[in-house]
Amino acid sequence: MPLSLTDLLTFALFLGAVIFVSLRAARGRMTAEGYFLAGRNLGGWAIGMSLVATNISTEHFVGMSGAAATGVGLAIASYEWTAAAALVVIGWFLLPRYLRSGVFTMPEFLERRYDRGARTILAALLTAATVFVAMATVLYAGAVALNAIFSLPEGFAALFGLSPEAAELAATLTGVWGIGLLSSIYTIYGGLRAVVWSDMIQGIVILAGGAIVLWIGFDALGGDGGVLAGAARFLDENRDRLHTILPTDHPEVPWTAVFIGGLWIAQFFYWGVNQFITQRTLGARSLAEGQRGILFAAWLKILVPFLICFPGILAVQLYGPQISHPDQAYPVLLRELLPPALRGILLAALAGAVMSSFNSMLNSASTMYALDVHPRLFGRGRRTGGDRTPVRVAKVASALFVIAACLWAPLIGGFPGVFRYIQTVWGFVTPGICAVFFAGIVSTRIPAFAARWGLVAGIPIYAALRLLWPETAFLHHMGISFLLLVAGLAAAARWRPRLDPAPAPRPPANVDLTPLPGVGWKGAVTLLAIASIYFVFP
Repeated sequence: MPLSLTDLLTFALFLGAVIFVSLRAARGRMTAEGYFLAGRNLGGWAIGMSLVATNISTEHFVGMSGAAATGVGLAIASYEWTAAAALVVIGWFLLPRYLRSGVFTMPEFLERRYDRGARTILAALLTAATVFVAMATVLYAGAVALNAIFSLPEGFAALFGLSPEAAELAATLTGVWGIGLLSSIYTIYGGLRAVVWSDMIQGIVILAGGAIVLWIGFDALGGDGGVLAGAARFLDENRDRLHTILPTDHPEVPWTAVFIGGLWIAQFFYWGVNQFITQRTLGARSLAEGQRGILFAAWLKILVPFLICFPGILAVQLYGPQISHPDQAYPVLLRELLPPALRGILLAALAGAVMSSFNSMLNSASTMYALDVHPRLFGRGRRTGGDRTPVRVAKVASALFVIAACLWAPLIGGFPGVFRYIQTVWGFVTPGICAVFFAGIVSTRIPAFAARWGLVAGIPIYAALRLLWPETAFLHHMGISFLLLVAGLAAAARWRPRLDPAPAPRPPANVDLTPLPGVGWKGAVTLLAIASIYFVFP
């Protein structure tokens, strides 16, 4: 699908607007608080849109849509709907604790409960996982999507006379490095404030682009009957793919893992502990604004599966013979359906999805390194409100992390699907972090040495379970790992309990800690809406 001049101009204008707005928003002298937490002045709507834009990327459009196109069907959407439910719980219980503590990072919060060693271990794990799992996956999936939709390998082959394999590799490397370098320009310069502003723009484009694709797909399926006829035909002919509850022996999304098992561990980790998500809520100007942003994000997460999973299923229904790999479902649908006038807009939407995720991950990785790891290694760069040393450290770290992620990204092609890669690999660190983190909130008796061992022990335990029972869903492996680690922490608390109290929280002076009015019933309505989906699509 060759790109026209209009396509390229649309994309260039979008990219230029994002960079311009982001750099303009980040003008002025940048203190540590301004660079890492946007001056603790983020409003609810900005937080909510940034949370979702950060989360959605091409591993959703490529990986989740591809999973929906296979036998998993709509059940893969449980990743999104349980995320919405987890957000509600986090807004009720965890966010007030975070804002009262006045911390900049999740590892810093863990230090308040345990010790400096636990903070350093958590920061190292999260930083490495963010660079080599999250950032690298976003880059690879973005490059793959652009290759499939716009036939970039064919263009490289024709332009440079390359073999198909060499052209595929060249196009992928170009996409990876191009996305990485462009996304890092304003992120390194402007910090979280620049990231949130770019997320606002890109989030709107992402959601609008997804809605346009779904509308055009229904219209194509409906023929002369139009969109409504296409939607009705879609629901009627795909009943076997529109189930949300799968058997307990399903290898990927068994209902036991969704409702009572490992998926909840993944969700509370991702939305409640993961730095590149929580950093937005830590920058809220008040608790009420933070809770408003979380609830807004929860409702957007309810919507997202319909814009991603439905098109994947549509792709199989319309163009099944052309799809040789699940990750091709969404790209094939776009290639066959999208009119030329919308190609540039689609390219902008996909670029926005990649860039908004990548820049958020880059910002959080550099934040944790500058504030949690670097001071421990070199004894410098400790954070103070007006100290610019951590900002300089973060900018240098960001440049190095971009290079590392770009070098690692092409290796992901050896795994069976990007969504499987990112979910499975996160499983090595998620159970240990969640066990230590949440057990420490529930009990004050767990000693610091147990927390340090728990963070590290989760990795070999999960690996052993994967080797012993490879046919079992990795979500069950995560759940079993979590339970084993919690049991170990409880035993340590009984054997050598911590007796000295944790330091008192230090609330930031410029953050109002009054809760959002009606946050209880507003969250309950959100949970009810999620539950109703499982009754409509059992």
